Amino acid sequence: MSSTELPGVRAVAAAVSPAVSAVRVAEGEELRSVGLPGLTLSVRSRPPERTGLPPALYVHGLGGSSQNWSALMPLLQDVVDGEAVDLPGFGDSPPPDDGNYSVTGHARAVIRFLDAEERGPVHLFGNSLGGAVATRVAAVRPDLVRTLTLVSPALPEIRVQRSALPTGLLAVPGVAGLFARMTSDWSAEDRTCGVMALCYGDPGRVSEAGFREAVAEMERRMGLPYFWDAMARSARGIVDAYTLGGQHGLWRQAERVLAPTQLVYGGRDQLVSYRMARKASAAFRDSRLLTLPDAGHVAMMEYPEAVAQAFRELLDERGGS
Repeated sequence: MSSTELPGVRAVAAAVSPAVSAVRVAEGEELRSVGLPGLTLSVRSRPPERTGLPPALYVHGLGGSSQNWSALMPLLQDVVDGEAVDLPGFGDSPPPDDGNYSVTGHARAVIRFLDAEERGPVHLFGNSLGGAVATRVAAVRPDLVRTLTLVSPALPEIRVQRSALPTGLLAVPGVAGLFARMTSDWSAEDRTCGVMALCYGDPGRVSEAGFREAVAEMERRMGLPYFWDAMARSARGIVDAYTLGGQHGLWRQAERVLAPTQLVYGGRDQLVSYRMARKASAAFRDSRLLTLPDAGHVAMMEYPEAVAQAFRELLDERGGS
């Protein structure tokens, strides 16, 4: 039996592949590197249409990068001064010196960046793992967050979807290395098809040009020596966060969030269950909900106009700031 015929192998390989967008640097974007003690972060920005706009920060999900926000950022550059960060070990950010890929570690990196840049309070956006990170930031540092927009946030589920189980397998020591060896002969095209099938409600929405550029990015990412380690440790961080109780539990922290919150859930999401939308709405004290029946796990990439409109309505309700 070949590795591609083993049960679950293809699902795991898709789960650990980067959810990439069309291009590394879209027209009008800029990339910069921010050095912090023990940490270097790559930051993608899009100059606002005018000076004086409130700042925004976008945080991607597991295996993704700041590119995941390239479709949404231009739709909001008239209302926010937006930046998207590559979490440590992802995108163009190297691994952290301390090797901490936990949700708390990623949240600490975001907090350190905001403190160093003195950009807070920001309109904070998060997808998947980034949604869990953003929730923790908003709970422990309310002074840094004006509003919170969460797209399919990775908050604990009692009954995890079967399609999401392969991602959890990465938390088991040795599994990432095993699958790296078992799928070493897979092409970048195969991996890109796998991740799009997993993350998109309709992979057919991706253009041919976008697919080819995503394949090129896939090849680059898979060539990084720390890719599998960053994936495995971050997946372990999500599992650990799911099992953490008490005041540090993510649902308890969601209840502590003071910032007005926009929740976005996709009806075809294979990683975060659509049914969690109701629980999230009840947990975040000042929340509004957008459900997109045809969207998958990355609604800001599939339906950026709808996500942008929801955020604008949130701003309007809060006086536009």
